[in-house]
Amino acid sequence: MPPRKASGKAAATTGKASPATAAATVSKRKRSAEDDEPTPKANNVNGVHEDAKPAKKAKKETTPAPPAKSSTSKKAATGSRSKTPVANVDKENSTPAATTNGDKSKKRAKSATPAPAPAASKTKVATTAPKKKVEAKKEEEKEETSKKHKKDKKDKKDKKTIEAAEVATKDKAEEKQSKPAKAAKQAEVIKSTEKIRAKINDAPTQTLEVFVFGEGSAGELGLGSVVANGKKPVDVKRPRLNTHLDAAKVGVVQVAAGGMHAIALTKNNKVLTWGVNDQGALGRDTTWDGGLRDLDAGADSDSDSDDDDSGLNPHESTPAEIDISGVVPGTKFVQVVASDSASFALTEDGRVYGWGTFRASDGILGFSRDVAVQKKPILLPEPKKVKALAMGSNHILALDAKGKLYSWGCPEQNQLGRRCVQRDIKESALRPGGVSIKRGVHIAKIACGSYHSFALDQKGEVYAWGLNNFGQLNVEQGAGDTDATVLNATVVEGLEGHRVADIDGGEHHSVACTDDGKLFTWGRIDGHQLGLASSTFTKDNAIFDEFGKPRILKAPTLVPGVPSTVTAVNAGTDNSFALTSDGKVYSWGFSGNYQTGQGTTDDIETPMLIDNTAVREKKLVFAGAGGQFSIVASVFK
Repeated sequence: MPPRKASGKAAATTGKASPATAAATVSKRKRSAEDDEPTPKANNVNGVHEDAKPAKKAKKETTPAPPAKSSTSKKAATGSRSKTPVANVDKENSTPAATTNGDKSKKRAKSATPAPAPAASKTKVATTAPKKKVEAKKEEEKEETSKKHKKDKKDKKDKKTIEAAEVATKDKAEEKQSKPAKAAKQAEVIKSTEKIRAKINDAPTQTLEVFVFGEGSAGELGLGSVVANGKKPVDVKRPRLNTHLDAAKVGVVQVAAGGMHAIALTKNNKVLTWGVNDQGALGRDTTWDGGLRDLDAGADSDSDSDDDDSGLNPHESTPAEIDISGVVPGTKFVQVVASDSASFALTEDGRVYGWGTFRASDGILGFSRDVAVQKKPILLPEPKKVKALAMGSNHILALDAKGKLYSWGCPEQNQLGRRCVQRDIKESALRPGGVSIKRGVHIAKIACGSYHSFALDQKGEVYAWGLNNFGQLNVEQGAGDTDATVLNATVVEGLEGHRVADIDGGEHHSVACTDDGKLFTWGRIDGHQLGLASSTFTKDNAIFDEFGKPRILKAPTLVPGVPSTVTAVNAGTDNSFALTSDGKVYSWGFSGNYQTGQGTTDDIETPMLIDNTAVREKKLVFAGAGGQFSIVASVFK
């Protein structure tokens, strides 16, 4: 299903993902009840750490009440919000008020003429009585002026208090806004302020022909919604050329398979998506007024049919460009990856765009702390200077230019390789955080299984962490237990002494190839995921169940049967691919939905060459597995 991987240099054929729902696969399996797999569940002991201290939150901004003195009132007003008007208390409460009251005092003094006195005392009255009355009047005017000054000051203080209350009310109103609306506003800020930076990545340039096979009932094959050349766009048994991705017209240079959707990058910098869009994984509007109808499950989809309508949503089942309204003008994309319900695209300057959502065991976890489902591409504020991306079912890894590794998404099986705080799980898990690798190790390549992760250093040594219930990490301790996980990056001991060139993980198994072309597999056995004959498993190298059947291969084991040098590997949910140096692809494992490309629903026990008229003369350079479908690609000449 869909682990996706990437090297330090964004490869032209990188990316994979896991199935959206295990139920879809299980419904078509032909296995006995005793073969049921242990279901991975949340592990709150390691990855989600109850006792860990929550990340330090930003101090909540409050609006301080205005102080009594006018000299500090201005400072308080400035510290609340920029929209709050700042009053110049000293200017308004002193000079203007005093001048106005002084004028009134003069008018009153002139109008206060004393009554005439007897002639004998006229001189005395004129020189003393009026003077005392004037002085008394001045005192009265001075007191009135002081009262008015105090009143003006009080009015201004009251005004500031009212304004502060209005600001606080506005803040509360903003807090009540819908989280998606706030996130959209933040996205616009990022878009308007972000600038294209120095180039650190190169986009692939080799044009590809894209071939698809597998179920396709959700439009994940990208063959459209109608019968073409007498063939239905579903249940494709062997590789079929996708004419909607015509090499001469569209020019795909890289493609990736998710759980139930796929994504491609073209030579003219377009990002195309198709498949299930229930949770925004396609990054565009796929609203359709039509309806769905049941497909004829018993019909041969590769045969002629009089019915041209498959009932699929044409907007989902046909490749189309993502919504680029939130993309910074001038952005150049270099890599795309897909998971169960999310997609991400890496840019030339090392920034990451994403859309969709991450899921947990109890439903939607979210795209970020404030956004449950991101409907269209948004620029992530971090990480930066990224060189490569890799995705699992519901988590993502990012490798930066300095070899530092980041992870985010669902942490329930410790697939993030770091502790996450339960009390604020969205902030802790959905925000990129560093993965700790021992000092001195420089990571050169990354890959993901559905619920586990890998990192390769420059020497070809492999580190792994995450779910280990089927020993997919090559850590025997806990293998076979439903909730067995490994938190910290641990060396895959079974590959020591080999220089690993490529690695990938399925749901419960893993596959790798070395630089000398050898193929190794380990983990779950019962669906022929490992490409090994039943006689290979013994009490020494495998764990058997209570019915005496081999269930887990404990250590990486050499896989015979591939005649050429293996250069790349890819794993689906329970099937795998090996790409060889001569441009051929071998497949094996569970084939209940034709996802092996061998034209049968029977399991493929050991590696078999994918060979039909569509790809026989082609030089294949990519093989990728989704949930119940697969993609291969050849060089376009």
